[in-house]
Parts: sequence; C-alpha cells; structure tokens
Amino acid sequence: MRRMLPLIGTPSSHPGGRSAMTCRFRCGDACFHEVPNTSDNAYVGDVIAGALSRRSMMRAAAVVTVATATGAAVVGTGAPEAQAAEAQAAGAGASDAAYWSKKGARGLRFAPVAPNTTDAVVIPDGYHQNVVIRWGEPILRGAPAFDPENQTAKAQAGQFGYNNDFLALLPLPGERGRELLVANHEYTDEILMFRGYDAANPTREQVEIAWAAHGLSAVVVEADRRTGKLTAVPRHHLNRRVTATTEFRLTGPAAGSDLLKTSADPTGTKVLGTLNNCSGGTTPWGTTLHGEENFNQYFANSSRPTDKRYGIGTAASERKWERFDKRFDVAQEPNEVHRFGYVVEFDPYDPSSTPRKHTALGRFKHEAATIRLTADGRPVVYTGDDERFDYFYKFVSSKRMKHGTSRAVREHNLSLLDEGTLYVAKLTGDSPAIEIDGTGKLPSDGEFDGSGEWIPLATATAKGAVSHVEGMTADEVFVFTRLAGDKVGATKMDRPEDIEPNPRTGKVYVALTNNSNRGVGTNAKADEANPRNANKHGHILELTERWNRPESTTFAWLLFLVAGDPADPATYFAGFPKDKVSPISCPDNVAFDPHGNLWISTDGAQLGSHDGLFGVATTGERRGELKQFLTVPNGAETCGPVIGDRQVLVAVQHPGEIDGATVDKPASTWPDGPGKIVRPAVVAVWRADGCDIGS
Repeated sequence: MRRMLPLIGTPSSHPGGRSAMTCRFRCGDACFHEVPNTSDNAYVGDVIAGALSRRSMMRAAAVVTVATATGAAVVGTGAPEAQAAEAQAAGAGASDAAYWSKKGARGLRFAPVAPNTTDAVVIPDGYHQNVVIRWGEPILRGAPAFDPENQTAKAQAGQFGYNNDFLALLPLPGERGRELLVANHEYTDEILMFRGYDAANPTREQVEIAWAAHGLSAVVVEADRRTGKLTAVPRHHLNRRVTATTEFRLTGPAAGSDLLKTSADPTGTKVLGTLNNCSGGTTPWGTTLHGEENFNQYFANSSRPTDKRYGIGTAASERKWERFDKRFDVAQEPNEVHRFGYVVEFDPYDPSSTPRKHTALGRFKHEAATIRLTADGRPVVYTGDDERFDYFYKFVSSKRMKHGTSRAVREHNLSLLDEGTLYVAKLTGDSPAIEIDGTGKLPSDGEFDGSGEWIPLATATAKGAVSHVEGMTADEVFVFTRLAGDKVGATKMDRPEDIEPNPRTGKVYVALTNNSNRGVGTNAKADEANPRNANKHGHILELTERWNRPESTTFAWLLFLVAGDPADPATYFAGFPKDKVSPISCPDNVAFDPHGNLWISTDGAQLGSHDGLFGVATTGERRGELKQFLTVPNGAETCGPVIGDRQVLVAVQHPGEIDGATVDKPASTWPDGPGKIVRPAVVAVWRADGCDIGS
C-alpha cells in the first residue's frame, strides 16, 4: 500500500502562501487591506445613496526547501544538464511507475509527483513536455524577436503577452494538426521585466510596454504527430493581440448608462482595453470568455464608498499609470473605473471583431466564466468574485443559441449574454450550528452539506432592465453588483475563484482558494459552507442544481474536498482514504478531462511545496482520489489547465516572483537557464508512448 506523499519544508508566513512581490503586483496587496465586504448584508442602501449623490508593504521571507520529487523535470532549453538530471534522479523507479499506471480512475493512472521545490516543471515518469510559447515571442507579422534589453511598446503589441493565465485550445477546421490557442495575460511585474526598474518613477515607455503586455493573445499552434510536442505558428492570419489600449464594446443593460460615461466616451459604450484577466471559459458558439479580476489596483485617488467596496485605493497606484493617462485617476475620471470588472467575450476566429464587455453578468472581481446550456439551448454562466468574504453568481440567458456559421447566426450568438437574469448564491447548512466549530471537524452527519438558492438581482430584456433589489436601479445593480449581493444577504465565501460544470454529470464545482481572515476579529466566523476559521488551504464546493437543470433557482451543495495536509483531521477528500492522496493547498483554476475527472491547479500552496496541477475522480468507487500531476518552478503559479485526451496544457505564471528577485538577481532560471531573463510561458505535457493521458 502506498503511503501518503510527504510534505516538505515550512509554509511561508505571508498570507495565502504567495510572495509579497506577487501580492504587490497581482492584486495590489489585497491581503493587507481592510476586507472590502464589511457588510452585515443589510446596509447597502445608505452606501449607494451617499456615493451616487457625489458621483507598504509587509514582506515575508520566502521559505525555500529542497525535497525529492517523484517525476521527471525539464528545466528548459539552455538549462544545465546537471539540474535536469538531478530532478530526474529524484523520480520514482520504473516498477513504481508501472504499478501506478494501472491504478486509479481512468484518466488518472500515473505515478503521482511528490511535493518538491525543484526549479522546473516536474511531471510524472513516462511523460514528456515542451515550452509552447513564452512571453515576448513574436506572433504577428512584423513583430521582432524578443530582446529583453531593448523592449518597446510597439514590439510587445505584436508579441505574446506577459503572465499567461487562462488558456483555451480551439479547433481549426481545414488545417490538419493545428489548433487555435487563446491565452489571457493577467498582470505585469515590472521588476522582473525591466533591468533597474524604479518603481517610484516608471518611464512612459515602460508603462506603454506594460499596457501592451496585458490583455489577450490568439496564436495558432501545431502538433507534432509523432511526439505530442506543440509549437506556435508565427504570423498566421488568425494570430492576434488585444492590449490595454484595444477598443472594446460595452454591451448589455448598463451600456450607455450615465455611470459608464467619461470625457473620452460620452456614449458610455466604448472602452479602451481589458485588465487583470484571470480565469475564463469557452462558449458553445466558438468564442472565449475572460474575467477581469483585480482591476482595482490600476486606479488611483478615490474617496467614494462604492470604490472602497471594490478595494480601490485613495492614493497613487503601484504602477503610477495615472501619471500617463488621466483615465486611471478616479479624481479626474470618476466613471472610468466603472468600465472594468466585467466578463469579456473574444471572437478568436474573426481578427477584425471588437471584443465585448458584458454588463449583464455584473461588475466585480470576476474569476472564470463557464457555460452550461439549458435543455432548450440557453446559456447559463457561472462566475466567482475572487475576494475574501465575497460571493459567486450565475447568469441565465433568456435567448437560445443558434447553430450555423453565417454572420447573422454569429451576431445573434454574440448577443446571448446581454439578456437574462443575474443571480447570486445563498447557502444554508443542514447541521446544528454548534457542530460547526471552526476547526473543520465534520458534523455528525459526516458531511458539510446543505441547500442553496439563487437570489435574482436584475433582469435585462431587449426593452430594458428591471432591478430585483430594493433601493437600487438596474444600472446600479449591474455596475455595483457587490453592493446588490450585500443587500440581498448572499453568503460570504472564502475567495470563490474558478467554477466549472462537470460535462458528464452536470454538477458544478466551485474552487474556494483560502481566507486567512475567516473568524479573525470581527470578520464572519466559520459556517458549514466555509467550515474553518483562518482557512489557509481552501476547499472545493460541489453543487447539484434542482432536477439537474442549470436554470433552477435552488440547489443542493456539499464540500467535495477540504484541502490541506491529509494527516490533518480538518481535511476531507470526498470520503476517500486520506493516506492515499496527494497533499493539496489553495485550489484555484479547475478543469475537466474527457472522463469527468476534476483537475485542480493551485495558487499559493502553504504546505512547503511548489504549486501544481492535480487530478481527482468525482464519481465511482475512487471518488475523492487525488493525485498530483505536475509542479511548477520557483515562485510560479499553475494556471489555465487544458486537459485533453493526449495532452495537458498549463500556463506557468510569474516564475521567479520571489521577494528580492530582480532581473539582475533572478530567483528562477526557468525556462531558458542561467543568464536568461525569467519568462512566463505555456507548457504542453504528453505521454511518451503517445497513448491517452492517465489511461
């Protein structure tokens, strides 16, 4: 019998397990600010009325330990052979790999990778990998090769962006062996991008390079049929970059509202750029969705209560963009910030299309936007608000998807997310309150579970929109959605991030990353849906919509997985024996494989190992069996997993982002080895024998 995979090292004391540098650049040090949701879910009317009447750093040492890793690591082109050999030598023996290849749920039959701190992407024995595309690689015609010492905004606008997060791999009919890869680019870390960067005095060129490094990339990729290797096809006619200065359309019920009008756009229907795109989703009609998450950190000088609820600061921003464009200065352009925080829809098959921001899906720190169709063809979109004590939502369209490829059909489908009803979730546990003591101890019925309801916030139609929230207009609901959730009593969750419906069962899975503030001071204490105070490891919620219909307004729920050290009594793996699972901490992005297994990428793991990608069975006798498939390099986060029959793709985000690191003093040599600048990148993994993943 296999023993539980060992833990290593000591977790960082920094909240969430991240480095202070990551918190600084990705979310504007959200952990160190007051929790934005201070509501008792009954006060919001006064806040809205008051707002509309007017219209540092804690640093922690990164704890890095060295441990053996079950698996094989490829450090990257140009990396020392000795380092790769060292990682390989730490792997399990061939007999162990052969044993595990026959054990586990279909799709999860591989030797699990052990926790480790190897500066590489470590994968199971019997698998190979390659870097598909890196930050700065040219994808558009005329774009130059990447030169880290001579970057320009014009060059970056034609090159793959920075800090890839969500990934989608779409079919490319008529081009055998090729697919269309779409990636979004969450944020920039100028300290790791520019040698000698002065955070107090960025140059205009550096700021414009950062604008160009945000956004989205579409790039055609080609598979080597013999090996499974994926390579980018530069200068293909479908390759495209969308940046922080690309024109977008605001669509849906709030488009044209006075709340969205600015001096540059008196119509309230056009906005430049998209910021801080995190996880997303694909649509059945062939587009991609991207959630604008920590948009607040790019804006400066606000004093409004509504902005405080969104974490928008009263002083200068970290990147100082307001010095170069007044739209980032709330004091000068008070409505510009209202034009960010939406779900973006991007049509990768039409390079001339204008991306859209869908106001009907609400404005908050969107993490993910995933779709399940009703029986009559209406899309239902699930999305989370990635903040401590915030909520998760769904939108039920009133329009049916049409099939076909004509322009009229495509335009109709692009309007599906503009009409329908936006809901927020309220959960109730079924155990006595005395049994939920904040330790994570299971209640007497053996599960954290209960019932829930979707509370309607507003409905948008072709003739207008109607608010279902007393004291708020429809425009206010769609622009100040967090405040609407406060007022109707939505359930405060532990950072709801990615949400995915299981394509085989219809059950919906919500990744809740962590919440170290749960039960601390005057903050909300543990409840059955968030059962641990000072929750540093997170959990995963499983929803079953009534009658298994996504348009239902009620659901049953249970905690499928409570993350952490399996030796800790506070952890739970759907009832599977805890001595037979991999340790996991801080679930973030999730995806499903063709067999219905849930794959989980982590962000800020607090068990002493690097972040990684895990697969877990959701049905059958092995339900809850969790195995680690890979880990990422020093300082990196695992993002955007795409799980196919014969290939796994991951976005390796912010490698080397460790406190004190700079271009001259890198904390990682990935992906290209010593002497090369650290670069976020996309990695493909496949079985060496060409067979299906985990089968």
